[in-house]
Amino acid sequence: MKDTNTTTMSTGTSTPRAPGFAALGLNDRLLRSVEALGFTRPTPIQEQAIPLALEGRDVLASAMTGSGKTAAFLLPILQRLETKPRRATRALIITPTRELAAQIVEHLDGLAKGTGIRGAAVYGGVGMRPQEDAFRRGADVLVATPGRLLDHFQYPYATLPELEVLVLDEADRMLDMGFLPDIRRVIRHLPDRPRQTLFFSATMPPPIAELAKEMLQSPATVRVQKKQAPAKGITQALYPVPAELKVALLVDLIRRGEIGSAIAFCRTKHRANRLAQKLEEHGIPVARIHGNRSQAQRTDALAGFKNGRYRVLAATDVVARGIDVEALDHVVNFDVPAAAEDYIHRVGRTARAEATGEAYTFVSPEEEGAVREIERALGRRIERRVSDRFDYTVRAKERFEVPLGERIAAIRAVKSEQRARARANAERKAAALASGSGSSTAGKRGPRTGSGAPFPNGGDERGAGTVRPRENGGRRRRRGGRRSAS
Repeated sequence: MKDTNTTTMSTGTSTPRAPGFAALGLNDRLLRSVEALGFTRPTPIQEQAIPLALEGRDVLASAMTGSGKTAAFLLPILQRLETKPRRATRALIITPTRELAAQIVEHLDGLAKGTGIRGAAVYGGVGMRPQEDAFRRGADVLVATPGRLLDHFQYPYATLPELEVLVLDEADRMLDMGFLPDIRRVIRHLPDRPRQTLFFSATMPPPIAELAKEMLQSPATVRVQKKQAPAKGITQALYPVPAELKVALLVDLIRRGEIGSAIAFCRTKHRANRLAQKLEEHGIPVARIHGNRSQAQRTDALAGFKNGRYRVLAATDVVARGIDVEALDHVVNFDVPAAAEDYIHRVGRTARAEATGEAYTFVSPEEEGAVREIERALGRRIERRVSDRFDYTVRAKERFEVPLGERIAAIRAVKSEQRARARANAERKAAALASGSGSSTAGKRGPRTGSGAPFPNGGDERGAGTVRPRENGGRRRRRGGRRSAS
């Protein structure tokens, strides 16, 4: 392994490009891309993983979200593929969420400018045809979620005979989402040929350690953080507040400029929807992003948040590890997360790549127990704040969230009413049919007045008394093997 403290790259008399990255062994073209994107020095995971990956070694890396790991595997891939012929997929990156897949491709496009290398995202919620085209034309790098990748592997076009590099990103998140069996199925579909594998995971629980053992050959191990902790640039604060006043406090802090652009994390999809609704009522531009939103809606929400169209993104933990927003001012835990790990991943959306940011957590009295668990995990007490210009005595005019039991009861009442209406309609139709049959002579049909015309029994073109031209008048039956009109 190269000594990154002493290795330098000669650039003649010109100004060195991204000197910190030059020490890692990257070529001039990639150094220009790194410089153009504003990166001046590598993060610890980049500093340790890039030289190992450039040597062609398998790498097992423990790295938190927001540590710069995406560039840690993209830069070595780009340098490896730059001299390879195009129109063959040589690198596959597997990641847990659609948002993360789209962002990795976006990062790749930025770093690959001038190289001719092209990436494509493969994930669910959108049509398969453009993704099929990416397989057929041989996109250099495919970034895929496991489920959609397996969908494509059912078809003959989805083979990767030239695959050289496999990356598994956010492996522990894959475990959380139940993707490990899918990952093993994906690996069975890959060609049996030598390849480099780069394995990234924030934590290393036993199932992930076992998977890494199966996938990697004599890997170099990189551990950036032994203990999970929010980035040093994050200012954390707790706002004790009654549950019914959380919306009012958030609105107040936004209007007074104490919160700029913010992701507001909620415990459930229902609460994220309710928060978005309440913020809209106060005139605050807001979008929602959670598991029940379509891919088009999630993409629009994220794009609108990034370009400033939305000031707040009301979200569930589906995006805690799944999005990357540069220059994000604040993360707001509208609901206290249930686990310390979730807290760390949520607040990690700000202070990305050693930047600075603020993470505020709104704490109702019933959530204090969860806060104590988080503080024990962090090994310190989080600062408490009280807004001196907010009225904590006012009471909300209506409940923020209808309790689950009431929502279920309301749903059941609606369904019961629908069933009662359906039974009543069926009984009316049966009575109308019986009335029509009784008024006609046995063996003869009632008078027909034409398609859709009313009948003496009160039936109409939608009712049971309807006689349609080719449905009854044109109906045939068999008699002794012969066809005769009835």
